[in-house]
Amino acid sequence: MFGSLQGYRRAWLRPDVLAGLTVWAVLVPEALAYAAIAGVPPVVGLYAAVPALVLYAAVGSSRHLVVGPMSATAALSAAIVAPFAGGDPLRLVALTSALALVVGLLGILAGLVRLGFIASLISEPVLKGFIVGLALTIIIGQVPTLLGVPKAGGDFFEQLWGTVSHLGDVDGPTVLVGGVSLAAVLALRRWLPVVPGSLVVVLLGIAVTVMFHLDTHGVDIVGPIDPGLPAVGLPAVAPHEYLGLVGPAAGVLLIGFAEGLGAAKTYAARAGYEVSANRELAGLGAANLGSGLCAGMVVNGSLSKTAVNGAAGARTQVSGLVVAVLTVVTLLFLTGLFERLPEATLSAVVIAAVVELVDVASLRRLYRVWTTRLGTIYGFAARADFAAAIATMLGVLVFDTLPGLFIGIAVSMVLLLYRVSRPHVAQLVKVGDAWVDVDRHAGRPTDPRSVVVRVEAGLFFANSDHVRARIDSVRTAETRVVVLDAETSPFVDITAAQMLVQLADSLRRDGIDLRIARDIGQVRDVMRTAAPDAFRRNVFETVDEALAADGPSGERTTPP
Repeated sequence: MFGSLQGYRRAWLRPDVLAGLTVWAVLVPEALAYAAIAGVPPVVGLYAAVPALVLYAAVGSSRHLVVGPMSATAALSAAIVAPFAGGDPLRLVALTSALALVVGLLGILAGLVRLGFIASLISEPVLKGFIVGLALTIIIGQVPTLLGVPKAGGDFFEQLWGTVSHLGDVDGPTVLVGGVSLAAVLALRRWLPVVPGSLVVVLLGIAVTVMFHLDTHGVDIVGPIDPGLPAVGLPAVAPHEYLGLVGPAAGVLLIGFAEGLGAAKTYAARAGYEVSANRELAGLGAANLGSGLCAGMVVNGSLSKTAVNGAAGARTQVSGLVVAVLTVVTLLFLTGLFERLPEATLSAVVIAAVVELVDVASLRRLYRVWTTRLGTIYGFAARADFAAAIATMLGVLVFDTLPGLFIGIAVSMVLLLYRVSRPHVAQLVKVGDAWVDVDRHAGRPTDPRSVVVRVEAGLFFANSDHVRARIDSVRTAETRVVVLDAETSPFVDITAAQMLVQLADSLRRDGIDLRIARDIGQVRDVMRTAAPDAFRRNVFETVDEALAADGPSGERTTPP
């Protein structure tokens, strides 16, 4: 418990406290905004932050990670809970806390049974496409509030059309407040990054509302925020409804864990320590469990706030505990201040927080991972990572968040299977002392009597037929020896081993000897047990040795 505090030094207290003050200035307005994304009263974001910060500090393994409400999981929460709530605001709040509770229990259980490896199920391109799609969905959901027009329902494109169709109804004062707020946040981030832009703009928005009575001129404000600390206990949700949330909660946990673990690993590498994936799962679970019991919402590790924490000089989770204390002070004494906050300003803070997540440059980099040669080998699957990212993004925009995520994972897996089922089988030519792909060394003469090939993948059931067809295609009527260079094939299964036996028999009938060179551990082990007689005398340490062997059986002069 509280592992980051072990061996604490007095010299660390000042930077930890200063970092806590800095993170608090960012967390308060963002927690209010993310609660709005989740469809619950803004104060719920503050309710969630306090127990999440304390319990993560107690259980988690990162010294720098800041846990609290986040845009991605807030949007997921809204999408999951809304159908269960049936439009009832009180049920929406209760179900939001119940979802956090279920996510917390699943996280603790997953950490205890050591399921930290689940983060690897989501590839970086899929996560990138998911975040871009989610950011676009959040932005289009906040634009109506920024313009003072009715918000349309449906997917991203339906909401976009609904906003465009109401552009003639925009409210002038609301647009002015929202536009200036958005410009101010972005300008402070660009030219004064050390200033907590979100907090400054929120305070200015409140001051302008008080001075000019904007709420009497049609500008919507946040309204009453209950002061004080939340009641601790289980949300008023029936047992069967908890069970109905288990499946969606697993998806929320997966997303929150992947995002938080990435941030934790980034700052652990910079500071020279290790984080435990299983303890991160348990820490995330404990944070969500505490949030759910305190009438909060789903929380996860925040890359942006962790960056603020690290840049401010934090050394341990004392900074997170300082943020928790300051948030309690806010709940007890400062909620009345935030009641006069214009909703357009809150929407501007949300948009500014997520607009940088629309990372078009990363999508372009994924698209550029392509060459004519890759296109020739894999066809449409040559840009597999880009395709997975775009499929995930479109899935989120059209079918909602969780379906979009699973669409991206499915597309990624299908393209991966397609690529491994059609590996490149290169014909080799000798250049100096090395055997290299003849396609990369045009003009090098090859000996049609001796064909050397290399499969650039493991050999297994999904690609065995393709490999056999490609090897068959490179031999000619003059060929007498085919050598399979197995150095780039890390494994072979029973199906592929039997394929090689059948290929050897087929070639032998045409007077061609099949020999294997440079087989590595797993391939050697499987071939010796699955086909001990077929290649007992036809396995060699080098390609040159395989070609130099005498006789149709390829007998070698040294023991195998």
